[in-house]
Amino acid sequence: MLRNKEESEKEAKKEAFRKYLESSGVVDSLTKVLVALYEQNVKPSSAIEFIQQKMGGPSLSDYEKLQAEMSDLKIKHKELLASHEEKCRELEELKSSLTMSSSAKETDDMEVLDHNVL
Repeated sequence: MLRNKEESEKEAKKEAFRKYLESSGVVDSLTKVLVALYEQNVKPSSAIEFIQQKMGGPSLSDYEKLQAEMSDLKIKHKELLASHEEKCRELEELKSSLTMSSSAKETDDMEVLDHNVL
């Protein structure tokens, strides 16, 4: 009895998933791609790549180009980040020296005022 209930639940899940695939257009899309593959006079060397291309995915060479571009962009990102951090350090040093300079000028001005008052 328990086994039948489990099997029934499994079948219900399968049926719900099948309906989901049909209603979302997945079954139609896959059918069209498989029919296109079937109708090829000369079968492609890679059925998977054929299906990926027909489904709108990148070809293997496009994928490799994208991977290389991503690698280059990661390197460029690291370089720009390091440059940014260096510029931030330089800015902080300038701010610090400006504050110290401003502070020293105020002290000098105060001494001049004190001297003139006395």
